[in-house]
Amino acid sequence: MTSKVTYLGNLRTSSVHLQSGNEILSDAPLDNNGKGEAFSPTDTVANGLASCMLTVMGIKAGDMSVNIEGSIAEVTKYMQSEPRRISKIEVVFTMKSDADEKARTILERTALTCPVHKSLHPDIEKDVTFNW
Repeated sequence: MTSKVTYLGNLRTSSVHLQSGNEILSDAPLDNNGKGEAFSPTDTVANGLASCMLTVMGIKAGDMSVNIEGSIAEVTKYMQSEPRRISKIEVVFTMKSDADEKARTILERTALTCPVHKSLHPDIEKDVTFNW
């Protein structure tokens, strides 16, 4: 088992990662009867994409002796109705690195192979920008 999710009431959940004990709270968003006081479940999906992409780039960067520490990803999630679902995720990376052009290309291609990117439904548009 990976995690345990408990419904706390008032459209809030607590998710505990069993290996580490770390907790993530989620709350329904304002536009879906919630308070918007924490990540919504769909926010965590969009955030997971950026986190996964940075993680696999970090692995590849380490293999190439390239430092990307301090790089950030800004995530914007778009929802549609009928059916209510994520329609688009924008990820804008600001890369902190002195990587050469070849390393940058390798890192960008690596990011697009992350497991979350490959797991998202093809109907979800993924708009990814890298700023070096």
